[in-house]
Amino acid sequence: MKYAHPRRLGGVAAAAVAAGLLTAPSAAAANTAPTVLGTSQGSEYRAFACDSTTDPIWIGRTMYGPSLNAKVDGTSARFGVWDETTSAEDPVFSGEAQAYAQQAKVAVPGLVDGHSYAWHAWALQGTQTSDPSGDCHFAVDTTSPTATVSSTDFPASGTATKYAGQKGTFVIKAVDPAPAGGAASGIACVRYSFSYLGVGDCDSSNAVKPDGDGTVTVDLKVLNWGTNTLNVQVMDNAGNLGQASYTFYAPSNPNPPKTLGDVDGDGIADILLPDAQGNLQFINVNATDTTPNSTVRSVVSPDRTSWAPFQVAHRGWSDYHAPSADDLFLHKPGQSYLYMYRNFDFGSFSQGWTGADRSTECVDATGADVTCPADYASDWSKADQLIALGPVNDGFDPSLVTLENGNLWLHAGGDFSFGFQKARKLTTTGDWGGYDLVAPGPDAAGNLALWARDRATGELHAYPIPKKADGTFDFSALADSKANVVATGFTTAAYPTLGSSGDADGDGKPDLWAVTADRHLVMYSGWEDPADLGALR
Repeated sequence: MKYAHPRRLGGVAAAAVAAGLLTAPSAAAANTAPTVLGTSQGSEYRAFACDSTTDPIWIGRTMYGPSLNAKVDGTSARFGVWDETTSAEDPVFSGEAQAYAQQAKVAVPGLVDGHSYAWHAWALQGTQTSDPSGDCHFAVDTTSPTATVSSTDFPASGTATKYAGQKGTFVIKAVDPAPAGGAASGIACVRYSFSYLGVGDCDSSNAVKPDGDGTVTVDLKVLNWGTNTLNVQVMDNAGNLGQASYTFYAPSNPNPPKTLGDVDGDGIADILLPDAQGNLQFINVNATDTTPNSTVRSVVSPDRTSWAPFQVAHRGWSDYHAPSADDLFLHKPGQSYLYMYRNFDFGSFSQGWTGADRSTECVDATGADVTCPADYASDWSKADQLIALGPVNDGFDPSLVTLENGNLWLHAGGDFSFGFQKARKLTTTGDWGGYDLVAPGPDAAGNLALWARDRATGELHAYPIPKKADGTFDFSALADSKANVVATGFTTAAYPTLGSSGDADGDGKPDLWAVTADRHLVMYSGWEDPADLGALR
């Protein structure tokens, strides 16, 4: 049987046949005349509709060749395929397949890499043959793309010009080679990561579309000192994958910035707030909008779903780990567990959390060991609030203040990994339960403070904790929770969240920040002159 060449089909009539609008002309067999109801094509993993007007699609490497599908009203279908690159009149493939539930399917082997093809199908029923379907078009690309990576900041050989913890520029050059006498599908996207890439395609969060010449330029923070590897995956428009890796050495900074409140190691204190998806975002305290400079995914949180349910406290770090950046403490009211994230990698927290032990030892106002009072809990379950006050000893070790049974407790002076810190009861009145605590950190002179919002009135209190000549701190201002009102109007309805990340405007004094009911971030100079930075993500 001689089949019509696809380039000889009438476009309108053929499209109508493919859509099932026409049937083969046979008055005697109107109910049994075969018809092509529709066509599609693809690989093992992707299917594409096709008709007389659909743009050709690219099909990549497959085990058995591209798959051609015809939806027919008939017992079987016959397929014909022509090479449009060579313009040969004879088909390069002709085959027949039985129809099951109106679906007939064939795989076409032996096609040439880089060539374009056209095909159509006929429905068969007994001795009858339908008109051909509309033309379908596709092109074949079975060659994997390639990629190379370079960086002048962190060269593969030679001396890096930047340190671990800093951002470097990396240039990824992706190429999709065209075979001789054929065409390539082109680069669709590039994915990259310093960790395992996993499975993903161009819809992945770390996928980037390259420039017209296949170039992707990215600024990436190098999180670990020593040998690092940037893994790259490149995908072409036919779905073929190529891999590359770039290994380089990042030296540690001999003079790292040391800024209390800084989580990502850039020397600027950070505001830590969850986004709408439960990820933890870092916003520089001196930012002019709410664009985060870094984000930690929700899967890294203690429950692996969201950071939002946890109180997050940070100000200080243990001296033994490399970056001079804050550790994190997280607590959910009512839980006995206090989560601690050691900051080994400039705020990535890839090593996860460990438990912060609660000390079994207590001290008095002079620092002398005393028997812990009867209301001192053996775990963290009585802590309704938790803030990071700032170091109260020499160095950068964090200290925490908790609100327990209406009183304030200081936990300081040692490593929380082993419970080496000691607890001190700062208040005995039991009337702090109606306050939201804020830790502004040290001022330029090293004095500490505690701020508190009265939830009933919206009044903001500021209690000075001055540093004495012997290096210890005077907590006597905490004796009266109702004293030292410095501002009003900070109601819980208007500002559900208050916090401070230290000095934002560089005047040597800590500054307040607030999150409004509609999730706008507002920055203050001290607790005055509000500036709305915009909506949080």
